[in-house]
Amino acid sequence: MLSDQFGRKVNYLRVSVTDRCNLRCCYCIPPDGVSLKKHQDILTFEEIETIVRAGVELGINKVRLTGGEPLLRKGFPDLVRKLAAIEGLKDLALTTNGVLLGPMATELKEAGIKRVNVSLDTLRPERFKRMTGSDQWQQAKEGFEKALTAGFEQVKLNVVAIAGYNDDEVEDFVKYAMDKPIQLRFIEFMPVGNKFWEKDKHLNSKKLIERISSTTTIVSLPPLKNTITEEYQIVDSPATLGFISPLSHSFCRGCNRLRLTADGFLKPCLASKHEVNIKFPVRAGHAGNELRRVFYEAMRLKPRAHKMDQGACDNTRHMAEVGG
Repeated sequence: MLSDQFGRKVNYLRVSVTDRCNLRCCYCIPPDGVSLKKHQDILTFEEIETIVRAGVELGINKVRLTGGEPLLRKGFPDLVRKLAAIEGLKDLALTTNGVLLGPMATELKEAGIKRVNVSLDTLRPERFKRMTGSDQWQQAKEGFEKALTAGFEQVKLNVVAIAGYNDDEVEDFVKYAMDKPIQLRFIEFMPVGNKFWEKDKHLNSKKLIERISSTTTIVSLPPLKNTITEEYQIVDSPATLGFISPLSHSFCRGCNRLRLTADGFLKPCLASKHEVNIKFPVRAGHAGNELRRVFYEAMRLKPRAHKMDQGACDNTRHMAEVGG
């Protein structure tokens, strides 16, 4: 298995399949947009499959497909089928904003997606339009609800909690989740590649937990191995609550992941500028030892910890380019 210089074992690869998105979330893409990669710069499905296979040979057994918005990628279910067929890959998951998910949910389940995370930061259509620049709130919500009936092993609802933007909806989200077999996750707003981030917009997870527990009975659950989530069971509900707290409660000590960008670079840390070109050896026809060397180089560059709790991030890419 892949191991870094600090003894951490890595078995998880997040794969961005496109840098394009159908939303313009204020914390993800700047108002003036980003420079999109040219078609020829983006990894093909075959190249993604080659890289994932090399990773699996080195101990990667969990892959999550992200974007931008991955469902924008033409023929996306074909990629899912290719990756699901790789022997040794135990878990194939998806993160999406849900807008295109409804009509595709059943096909994606049959193609091999086991778990789905849907990002939805507000339950109010008018606020959704302000935060994302889109009036497709209904499609996003219906996509999430379709996922609940499609037979996936697990469905999570991700909410980036931002002070002054959606913090007044925390209790509304908890009420919405009460009758659903999901994990509702509140994610601290991170200073990753976006000038929109300000310290005053950060919501500490500890304060959210205190707020929620004052009106809803929740019970702390034992942490899972390599989890980045502090999890609670909502009493008398099938739903659980998760809190991802990269700023107030660093989980770097147990980090088990690498990221593959849509244009073919391995990133060892979301908050780091370091990345290694793996597209070049793939397109040059190199496999085997050369691809393993790139994975090992990415592991060598994996830092002990990020400094996002200090508002610091030297990742020069926007979140939409990295895949979260």
